[in-house]
Amino acid sequence: MENKNTNNKSLRQKNPDHQQPDAGPSCHGSACSCNDGYDQTLNKKASRRDMLKNLTTGLLAGAGLVNSACSITASSEEKEKDALDWESYFQGNYRLMTNEEKLETVERLERRYELDHGRRPDMSSKEAVKGVLYGYAFNISKCQGYMDCINACVQENNQDRSSEMQYIRIHEHENGQINFELAEDNYYHEVPAEGHFYMGTQCFHCDNPPCVKVCPVEATWKEEDGIVVIDYDWCIGCRYCMAACPYDGRRFNWSTPEVPEEDVNLNQHYLGNRLRKKGVMEKCTFCIQRSREGKNPACVEACPTGARIFGNLLDPDSDIRWVLANKKVFRLKEDLGTEPKFWYFMD
Repeated sequence: MENKNTNNKSLRQKNPDHQQPDAGPSCHGSACSCNDGYDQTLNKKASRRDMLKNLTTGLLAGAGLVNSACSITASSEEKEKDALDWESYFQGNYRLMTNEEKLETVERLERRYELDHGRRPDMSSKEAVKGVLYGYAFNISKCQGYMDCINACVQENNQDRSSEMQYIRIHEHENGQINFELAEDNYYHEVPAEGHFYMGTQCFHCDNPPCVKVCPVEATWKEEDGIVVIDYDWCIGCRYCMAACPYDGRRFNWSTPEVPEEDVNLNQHYLGNRLRKKGVMEKCTFCIQRSREGKNPACVEACPTGARIFGNLLDPDSDIRWVLANKKVFRLKEDLGTEPKFWYFMD
């Protein structure tokens, strides 16, 4: 932001009566080098980032002084927690961060968890791999409704146990029709049930995601590898994205998620399965902490019948490309133009 008061010369022109303070016998008015520093200060341009950084630095310093003065009995760990929390409060949008800022953010989150739990997560900030566009296919003929995929997803992605949050739904349909209004996804009987078939749904990572368009703070976006992600620290919990999604792919934390300490998956990604907080959105990320390391999502690995296929749509030799080339595939609600990267097929 440019300072409206461009220099001291313009100030003197606007206000002829304005006089600079007497600089003493060694100062010679406008010829003196003292004015150079004065002009440079007034002419200095500061970006929004610099202004926020300077403000944050000042506030952090002030908070540190107050903490030191008032919390005489506070331990060094408590003071470190306060400092880390203060930095977190002023954290910017992850998408706009430099690589250095992303690494600093990840290290801060790792350290904060370590101070609370005595264990340090291994959190990644790995970017999308060039030449990769992820896609998913679901074989309706093979799914038997076992829900191993759901259990694996919950464990891998540190989902809330108290609310029984699930990114994946397995819908039990009667033979001969696909009707999600009549389908059952909370069945408690032996599977597969006679006269029924099963279809899984989750976030479809649309190529034209309506959820991204409605977010008022740009807390959700599509990455170069096609994964639609959420910055949990930037999300304001308005749930516009939840309303815009035609596939029921998003979940909202009405309370602080609860995950037993012994069950926390420490292999994490900032945009994936790191622990969330109350009042934010979350969803499937194709297990970004796994997929960007060349692994299959947990649901694919856990499926006992091989009904789930995941891979790189840009690789002509990938399994997903073979399915698209050799099977009669379809997508849900294709007429909406969302272009989901999730296909269904039958043998």
